[in-house]
Amino acid sequence: MAKKTTKKATAKKATAKKATAKKATAKKAAPKATAKKATAKKAAAPKKKTARKPNAAFMKPLTPSAALAEIVGASPLPRTEVVKKIWVYIKKHNLQDAKNRRTINADDKLKAVFAGKKSVSMFEMTKLVSNHLK
Repeated sequence: MAKKTTKKATAKKATAKKATAKKATAKKAAPKATAKKATAKKAAAPKKKTARKPNAAFMKPLTPSAALAEIVGASPLPRTEVVKKIWVYIKKHNLQDAKNRRTINADDKLKAVFAGKKSVSMFEMTKLVSNHLK
């Protein structure tokens, strides 16, 4: 009986060795895969991004209405600059609502631009300002 148990024990040891050998080869294969990824990244690295071109419609100088000219000036400005100048005016006069920062509380000059509304959301503001640009 002693011989049968030794055969089973050696068989278990052999399968255990095979399993560890498979794990070792699996571990060795992983660095090769990362090496391939690294070379792929190097190949993609020389590809340069082109400079982003501004949309011509946003950069076209527009003349503000008389009500809007009191805030941003009478000279023709691109739409983006008009919005920037309005934000400078809002922050300078502390017109942003304290609780809801997305809301703008209009003073007398801004009420004329905001179609007489007392408070406007910042998203609605751009829509109302576009009505004052030609």
